[in-house]
Amino acid sequence: MSSDRYWVIDVEGNGASPPEIVELAMIELSALVPTGKQFHWLVKPSQPIQPAVTRIHGLTDDDIADAPEIADIADEILTWTQNGRIIGHNVRVELETIQRQIPEWRPVAAIDTLKLARSLKPGLDSYGLEKLGSFFGLIDEAARRTNRKHHSALFDAMLTALIFADLLMPLEQSARVDCLRDADVLFSRQSSFL
Repeated sequence: MSSDRYWVIDVEGNGASPPEIVELAMIELSALVPTGKQFHWLVKPSQPIQPAVTRIHGLTDDDIADAPEIADIADEILTWTQNGRIIGHNVRVELETIQRQIPEWRPVAAIDTLKLARSLKPGLDSYGLEKLGSFFGLIDEAARRTNRKHHSALFDAMLTALIFADLLMPLEQSARVDCLRDADVLFSRQSSFL
């Protein structure tokens, strides 16, 4: 995998504890630009979608009634992202949710745009995805590219990709490398002491 290739991933859950995936989107980036390769699935969980969560992402049990189960799409997720580098906003949610349902899924890096934004844009009132999208003026662009709105996995993945690019674009390569290492939630601090 090229060093400038990433998969931006977003999941939406059913509200159970622990949550199960009801929607998953993946968008490939190369050189900070979406390549056009993307995947988007509705996923049928084993437990119903909680009404409180439906109010957030808008998905109902009827929407996912004919959707594949996560086991039906796991091979495709693994094919494209296994041993690759992923990006997510508060990426630990994606890591934990996907690994719980696909235990063999192991990206080599997981870049958190929340950490990246806090580091590169200190002092903002909020670092929520929608607030950052508004700060950078990217909400309309993400909606145009996906024909969706906030809390759709595809919209949120696209918005995360656009924010990631806007955060890194002004930086020189060496500064990018440092920022990416610092924002990688899988990076072992111990290796920096060796």
